[in-house]
Amino acid sequence: MHSENTKIPSPCFVLDEKLLRKNLTLINEVQKEAGCTIILALKAFSMYSAFPIVAEYLSGATASSLHEVKLINDFMGCKAHTYIPAYVDAEFEEVLERSSHLTFNTLSQLNRFRSRVQQFNERNPQAPVSVGVRVNPQYSEVETDMYNPCVPGSRLGETRDKFTDTLPDGVEGLHFHTLCENGSETLERTLAVLEERFGDLLHQAKWLNMGGGHLMTREGYDLPRLIRVVKAIQEKYNLEVILEPGSAIAWQTGTLVSTVLDVMDSQGIQVAILDVSFAAHMPDTLEMPYKPRIQGAYQEPVLGKPTYRLGGMTCLAGDFMGDYSFEQELQVGEQLVFEDMIHYTMVKTTTFNGVNLPSIGMIQTDGNFLLIRSFGYESYKDRLS
Repeated sequence: MHSENTKIPSPCFVLDEKLLRKNLTLINEVQKEAGCTIILALKAFSMYSAFPIVAEYLSGATASSLHEVKLINDFMGCKAHTYIPAYVDAEFEEVLERSSHLTFNTLSQLNRFRSRVQQFNERNPQAPVSVGVRVNPQYSEVETDMYNPCVPGSRLGETRDKFTDTLPDGVEGLHFHTLCENGSETLERTLAVLEERFGDLLHQAKWLNMGGGHLMTREGYDLPRLIRVVKAIQEKYNLEVILEPGSAIAWQTGTLVSTVLDVMDSQGIQVAILDVSFAAHMPDTLEMPYKPRIQGAYQEPVLGKPTYRLGGMTCLAGDFMGDYSFEQELQVGEQLVFEDMIHYTMVKTTTFNGVNLPSIGMIQTDGNFLLIRSFGYESYKDRLS
């Protein structure tokens, strides 16, 4: 790790510390005003070199695997709020030891592991693990099925018909996660359904985890509504509300720097091949899908301006994104900077086709660029055998 004022390497994820702190300041103000707990969701932002910054504003983080749990312990310096769709028997004791909250996805998982949780808590009366169950309110406004946990046949959470009129033995909390970069008006509508179906159980709970998807750092997000809704739920049911946003924390906090490697004419279509891959380095652009913004480029083709289809560097035919227009013709060696590439991008990178992973760096508050990590052959080889 070293600091330098020289050119940022390509490709490279670049986090802007000032922008991260701006988001965290806003989020901290929300949790103070609402009187709730807001924690970091690692599934969207796992850049652990920045965890000490996050820890200045937020008290915890949530994990969905043992590896994420350990990352929280090691670099946030706290135990994890853990939710794993299905716990692995051989990992369970370590997960217990490293977690403050443990949410089960199904009642069958709860029943399978309940005695082990009880035994652990009896051995650790000063730091017992608080147990929750994920519920499926069967209501979500997420339009992309891949990201909608309430589609018929969803494996995420239990529906109301699976419960009696009392919380299962040993359960202190309920957890739902049905949002995806939504506004507080969507949360308000979701809570109306949740209360209708699970209100009697909420009266018995000590905490309610509202999951992530609360994009409170997006321009135009109705923060007063969020604060009002959260306070109302806490007061009505006398419980603690926990929010675990991921995107909101790293929203518009950095970029992915890339370089043009080649320009070609493909049957009348101008194609620029980059040193990054949409499939390997920006898979969300193909999964969601969405078209990322590029600094200085037009999002859509503009008649009369140089227009290019952008291709990734893998041999996958569909590894491309198009079409963008520019003021000038693209040249080999020219840099293209993809905006808002820190959340749900860095965490999903792969070495498919043996392509190298982008470096990771940060623009510090003093304006200096800090190169945190670069990757190479060993990173690729270590994933295989």
